[in-house]
Amino acid sequence: MDIQFLVERLEAMVVNARKVPMTSQIILEQATVLDLIDQLRVAIPEEVRQARRINQESDRVLGKAREEAEGIIGAAQEQAAILLQDQSILREAEKRAQEILDGAHGKSDETMRGADQYAADVLVRLESDLVKTLSIIKKSLEVIEERAPKATTEG
Repeated sequence: MDIQFLVERLEAMVVNARKVPMTSQIILEQATVLDLIDQLRVAIPEEVRQARRINQESDRVLGKAREEAEGIIGAAQEQAAILLQDQSILREAEKRAQEILDGAHGKSDETMRGADQYAADVLVRLESDLVKTLSIIKKSLEVIEERAPKATTEG
């Protein structure tokens, strides 16, 4: 379940709770609040698992990019070796091999940058979502904590 949704439910529960007459205290059903807290405990690890899956996906993309780069470089080296067999085209082969290697390295670098950017974008979005969620949780806890001392002093 989405953490944001659960926190919004908690906030709505606090906002819509019955008020104790002539006080700022509210009445909440303990079982309902505890159930919501249990759901939050389940949802937070799910968000962490989702972050891990995103990390694994970015690792997979980076691994694939490395494999592709190695394949391109290997093919370039094979082609360079074939070209070098003929002495009459040695200079041309060296030039062409270097161009292929440069192109392979350039493509490899570009692929790696793209994979890194993708991973960074996903992680930034996830961080932003987690920061927002944490802020909402803290605010909800503050509201509950503000009301708790009043209940013990006035009770």
